[in-house]
Amino acid sequence: MDEIINRVANSALQVFDLEDYFPKQPIVELDISQWLFGGFILKEAEFREQLKAHDWTQYKEAYVALHCSEDAILPAWAYALVSVYLQPYALKVVNGSGKDLLLSVYQQTLDQLDYSGFKDKPVILKGCSNKPVPQELYVLAVQKLVPVAKSLMFGEACSSVPLYKKK
Repeated sequence: MDEIINRVANSALQVFDLEDYFPKQPIVELDISQWLFGGFILKEAEFREQLKAHDWTQYKEAYVALHCSEDAILPAWAYALVSVYLQPYALKVVNGSGKDLLLSVYQQTLDQLDYSGFKDKPVILKGCSNKPVPQELYVLAVQKLVPVAKSLMFGEACSSVPLYKKK
């Protein structure tokens, strides 16, 4: 029998998997409507009292997305005040959805990566993931990889779509 050779493992092909950078810390969507009168009216004194009484330690080392699930008209300071209480505990706080939070965390992570290991090499941007990696991040990853890679493909080594090839 002939020996089976894994040509992908023996090639210069580098895999860039966005799932490798998925946050390990908890991601929490915090709905501030819980502190509104009737779920949609902000009464400042009551709002402040409820924030003081809330257990903020539960957000220690978590990423927090602040949002309001009700169609309430809120002053800008409402979100700012909640973020003051979160600041000593949360790793990062954004005003928006969990997806907005993921985009922000990934943006920060991808901006800090060293891409020199991909210089002048064929790179495959892994397309399958078991975690909820937002589609927008593939565009961001391409912007980071194109300046350094020899070529860029999307998908898996066995079935990839060419995206870019350095001339």
